[in-house]
Amino acid sequence: MNYEDDIREAVKAIKNGGVILYPTDTIWGIGCDATNAKAVEKVYAAKHRTDGKSLIILVENAEMLLKYVDSVPPTSLDLILSYQKPLTVIYPRSKNLPRNLPGTDGSIAIRIPRTQFCMDLLKLTGKPIVSTSANITGEPAPVMYSRVSEEIRESVAYAVFHGRDEIREAVPSTIIRLYNNGDFETIRD
Repeated sequence: MNYEDDIREAVKAIKNGGVILYPTDTIWGIGCDATNAKAVEKVYAAKHRTDGKSLIILVENAEMLLKYVDSVPPTSLDLILSYQKPLTVIYPRSKNLPRNLPGTDGSIAIRIPRTQFCMDLLKLTGKPIVSTSANITGEPAPVMYSRVSEEIRESVAYAVFHGRDEIREAVPSTIIRLYNNGDFETIRD
């Protein structure tokens, strides 16, 4: 399947409330429209994960980011622009997202990806997209498509073809928790 048809099918699945299996900017992941509570529930079910343990979402740019968090201190934008590897920032308060997505404290973890596939997906859906590892909770995260379990593959509406033959470097994103005063702490480096 060519790239354009593949991305079109992934976008269609997301817009129809489905979950997709796709190559994220870190590993193989599953995701959906982060603004659709029923779709988010499907992700939790696929991973055998309970609500309340928040999921990471991807946004296209700072403009999209501002739609889903209460405030974005300049510190966070500086960090995002200066990091060379994927950076996930946990913001203290989310907005315009379903209740089953943020953490119990209202925080939300967001990353702006740098891979073309993820950026195209975000641009064409116009929505933030859930990005969580394509594994059952507690099992190893898949660095290549062939390592995604059959159970996960069967739980999605669409499995992307792009990148199936690639081995992704198993480097999780750096995670930084941002505080209202602009201070931050590194959770995972």
